[in-house]
Amino acid sequence: MNTTDTTSMQETRTLRVFLTRGVLAIAWAAVFAATADSLTVGVGVLLVLYPLIDAVATLLDARTQHGSARRLLLANAALSTLAAVALGVAATGSIANVIAVFGVWALVSGAAQLATAVRRRAQLGKQWPMRLAGGVSVVIGVAFLAASTGADPKLSMLAIYAATGGADFVIQAWLLARRRRQTVNTPLRDATPAPQS
Repeated sequence: MNTTDTTSMQETRTLRVFLTRGVLAIAWAAVFAATADSLTVGVGVLLVLYPLIDAVATLLDARTQHGSARRLLLANAALSTLAAVALGVAATGSIANVIAVFGVWALVSGAAQLATAVRRRAQLGKQWPMRLAGGVSVVIGVAFLAASTGADPKLSMLAIYAATGGADFVIQAWLLARRRRQTVNTPLRDATPAPQS
């Protein structure tokens, strides 16, 4: 298998991971928004599930990468797994605890996502949706931390965050698919040498 075929397979796998990750995040946000009026057992399960989805998707994505991009993805997967455990513990306490834990996770994982998108620009293009998602995640993480110290933090904030992040992954998957189509449909230049006089 040549380098072009390998790159094409890697892009296909990344595209599928991004699309699945985005759709699952949007679905999670819809279910969470409909059920998260208070900290119930079901809401606690959903809180643990979200970072686990991220961890699995990140591990699958890391399989196609090498070097520093792979290390960043593996670190982010470990962080998401740790966040799942921390959210499970926080869900037995208060909404403020949940928002604070989610804020720390959003901040650190957003920074890692931004760094990964920058490192993979040669392979996957400029990745503006992923860069934007990473930057926004950092800002929202700080906002969550501030909100957790407020008088009445709301769980609904998390659904908005997840839906926005999911949309960014879906858009990035669509851009990757469009980029692949353009590459496939680009006519090859005539490689036949001109006759010499």
